Amino acid sequence: MSQISGISNKQYLLIQRPNGMPKESDWQQVTNSVVMPGKGQVLVQVTYISIDPAMRSWMNEGKSYMEAIALGDVMRAAGAGRVIWSEDSKFSVGDAVLGAFGVQEYATLNGEALTKIDISKFDETAFMGPLGVPGFTAYFGLLEIGKLRFGETVLVSGAAGAVGSIVGQIAKIKGCRVVGIAGGSAKCDHLVENLGFDAAIDYKQPDARKQLAKACPNGVDVYFDNTGGEILDLALGRLARGARVVVCGAVSQYNNTDRGNGPKNYMSLLMNRASMHGFVIFDYESRYPEALHALKGWLSVGWISSYKDVLTGIDSFPSALRRMFDGGNVGKMLIKLPATDASFQSA
Repeated sequence: MSQISGISNKQYLLIQRPNGMPKESDWQQVTNSVVMPGKGQVLVQVTYISIDPAMRSWMNEGKSYMEAIALGDVMRAAGAGRVIWSEDSKFSVGDAVLGAFGVQEYATLNGEALTKIDISKFDETAFMGPLGVPGFTAYFGLLEIGKLRFGETVLVSGAAGAVGSIVGQIAKIKGCRVVGIAGGSAKCDHLVENLGFDAAIDYKQPDARKQLAKACPNGVDVYFDNTGGEILDLALGRLARGARVVVCGAVSQYNNTDRGNGPKNYMSLLMNRASMHGFVIFDYESRYPEALHALKGWLSVGWISSYKDVLTGIDSFPSALRRMFDGGNVGKMLIKLPATDASFQSA
């Protein structure tokens, strides 16, 4: 492949499988030349890198919904960027696009792997949060898998995160009582004061079970699980008759060095005639336009608020990933890459 001289591309390569929490030595930062796009390809300057819990599972070998990252490859990551050279007639220099760019400053991809976005009303970060995969996950997980009905009580873990915060706000739009689970008083206050949740449970406090009983006196109709582990067991113990448990993620378990134990309270599913259903958002890809239309409407009129936690520079990648797993972020975790003057005309 031809390379473009004079422009360097910082990249993070995965060089070993993590054992527990990823550490900086699991990657190697390298600097390479930028690859010139061939026919049907587009060169993108990355502006934002998305930091997501799923990144941890992509680093592991073994069966999953997506193939593991090969050692020596660029660390997989979604992102936003601007087209600076196009050999695909569907894209022009300056177009804002989304794609699986990886943890690097520039990416050369086939045009069919990119999604063009209109940033005249909403910026790139909105399309990586409420108008992107986190928003779609909340929308389909709650409404399709959770089969939400008016007036029900919804409990969501990881409620201050990118997905959980949107789940709670959609549930409020649909006329439900919403209780969030988060770590620390600041996050709990954020859920109630800024996002409109009816109550918040601080799972770090020893009385979390009592907090939940007080907040959900008649039980939980829909539990949207982003964390797994002990928090899942806590929620299972409070299910109402006919409850639906939506298994979206298990961020508390991704860094375990063993497989761990299953839910201790699973018999609550039997006693309460409840169901537990896992899902992967990519199964709903054909219906993304439906979710995007609804979410844009709610965001435009202020029924949904979007929060993000942004670090700057590609060197912050290891810190950003750890910050997310340590629970230090509120809202969508992103890395912003500084813009340069790099631009080209198609050959």
